[in-house]
Amino acid sequence: MPPIYLDHAATTPLLPAARAAMLEGFAIWANPSSPHKAGRAARAALEDARARVKAALAWTGEVIFTSGASEALALAITRCAVPLAAVSAVEHEAVLRWAGDAARLPVDAQGRVAAAGALQGLIAVQQVNNETGVIQPMQEQAAAIRAAGGLLLADCAQSAGKLALPQADFIAISAHKFGGPIGVGALLVRDWALLQPTGGQERGYRGGTENLPGALAMVAALEAGSGWLEDAARLRAMLDKGVAAAGGEVVAEQASRLATIGGYRMPGRAANAQLIRFDGMGIAVSAGSACSSGSLKASPVLTAMGYPHAGEVIRVSIGRETTEGEIAAFLSAWREIRG
Repeated sequence: MPPIYLDHAATTPLLPAARAAMLEGFAIWANPSSPHKAGRAARAALEDARARVKAALAWTGEVIFTSGASEALALAITRCAVPLAAVSAVEHEAVLRWAGDAARLPVDAQGRVAAAGALQGLIAVQQVNNETGVIQPMQEQAAAIRAAGGLLLADCAQSAGKLALPQADFIAISAHKFGGPIGVGALLVRDWALLQPTGGQERGYRGGTENLPGALAMVAALEAGSGWLEDAARLRAMLDKGVAAAGGEVVAEQASRLATIGGYRMPGRAANAQLIRFDGMGIAVSAGSACSSGSLKASPVLTAMGYPHAGEVIRVSIGRETTEGEIAAFLSAWREIRG
């Protein structure tokens, strides 16, 4: 059986259009900050990419190119005009590492954050959870935060290019989650006045020479669209049904979930043992976030949800390239491991 890759939430293959755009960017090799003709040409290409990112995401605010979502989140948290007040209990480690004494917003058994109430300051909520695929009710949360005079930071690493973005003050995205290259992303900022400048490039809000090839590749991936998600939803439904029929359990089954991500429990089988067996069969899946997959600790996301069997859950994530035959092969392997 050929290898089967079902870990697209960790990273997904570079799209041909993104690869071509990146090669074009390498040909525009000058520094965009240089005042000479070659530098001005690079600057023009960079600004064109910035405008195209805004158009692709229907974003009317500002765009700061970064090295990825982790840097974008850190930039928003550490340079925001108001301090971080609260984060959801199911945030990615890239947010939690900066959370400090900020309040933790609890979630229900399906992983949904309640409306943020009267909290002020900066509030961080992930639009789509990277382990369960649960989509947060961002419209209600944004309205509650805005009514209290707070600011919303939305981690949209998993949702950008797939869902409409929330009405947030800051949004973090990462290109390699939607077919762009590793090492580039962006922080979307509603208003420059919300962010303290640091000096350097990107209008003084980020230091370091801009990654022009990466920016061009990222926008090419965004412009490829999300029409493939209809097929992904069909495959995920097939996956949910097959796991349940084989005696497994679908995590957060009652919640609204992104079509590309599913969490599945195999009763009596530790997640790490499952990963070893699946890998031996040529099937790539994960347990929790890729950033913490080497940890033996129970998933903080599933723990926050009060899920009693966190150590038996793996994540399966679907991409553009995933086929029905691959899902069928995974389910066959699942039944063999389940015994």
